[in-house]
Amino acid sequence: MKHEHVTHTVTERTLARLPSGTDVSVTTHRYEGGDGPTAYLQAAQHGIELNGTAALRRLHDSLLGAELAGTVIAVPVVNSLAFDHGSYVTPQAVDAVNPNFNRVWPGDEDGTLQERTVASLWELIAAADVVVDLHSGTADMLEHVRFQGGERESRRLASVFGADYLMTDPEPDRSLEEYTGTLRGAARLAGTTAIVPELSNSRQVDREAARRGADGIRNVLGDLGMLRTEPPDPPSQTVLYDDGGRVGADHSGLFEPAADVAVGDRVAEGDELGTLYCPATYERRQSVTATTSGVLYSLTRESAVTAGEKLAGIAALE
Repeated sequence: MKHEHVTHTVTERTLARLPSGTDVSVTTHRYEGGDGPTAYLQAAQHGIELNGTAALRRLHDSLLGAELAGTVIAVPVVNSLAFDHGSYVTPQAVDAVNPNFNRVWPGDEDGTLQERTVASLWELIAAADVVVDLHSGTADMLEHVRFQGGERESRRLASVFGADYLMTDPEPDRSLEEYTGTLRGAARLAGTTAIVPELSNSRQVDREAARRGADGIRNVLGDLGMLRTEPPDPPSQTVLYDDGGRVGADHSGLFEPAADVAVGDRVAEGDELGTLYCPATYERRQSVTATTSGVLYSLTRESAVTAGEKLAGIAALE
């Protein structure tokens, strides 16, 4: 591969049109060097997940002065409708059928607005060799990188990214059968390598999380030979299996986690995780307990929650 000084171009890509005639568009950055692979990077599928966008800005600053083999395509705000409304999903007034952007990949050019939006972006992804889909979780979450179960290249790149934890599906074949429209799943079906870094702290920019995100992408690009720099050896990593260890709220109210519970703890089924109270009557509405054994990788801190909301995530160990 031949490394050349980066040529950077910015374009606006129209994805769909609202009833008023206003276009829904995304800003696309293209960094081109010499011959080599194509990496597609995106952030903010969910509008409150800001640190992926902040990471891509930091990556931009370093790519402009770099020599590159291949092409990097970056979309820093992939779901502008959710982003502008400060919402996790797209407002239902726009698409009540498919409000979650990450449940309709690879899209449908004749479908709902969200499906059409995704179908237009899929044209970029279909031409890529590697996809990095940046997300961010709660403030109290173990940062991790999801990889495609059963695929060696996806696991390797997830490891190279440099997080302390990796996560995958316990049964790759089953995950395909139960495919739910995620970008990661659609990429796997299309034969494209994809990883999903889950940076910490949604809703506000965390400088350290954004820095780790940018460093992780540079590690991946270096490992692919697209940058001249060699990535550092990854840290000692723990592999977790997302085996349905979701703990939800049975009622609406105020949730207070137990004082001696923290992310990273190993828990057993039935362990107490916290209590859900009625804020008006002080009634204890739910004793929240672990639904399975494993590592507590996410936990909602003191917060008002609605029935059905996720309070904690538990993953099995490799």
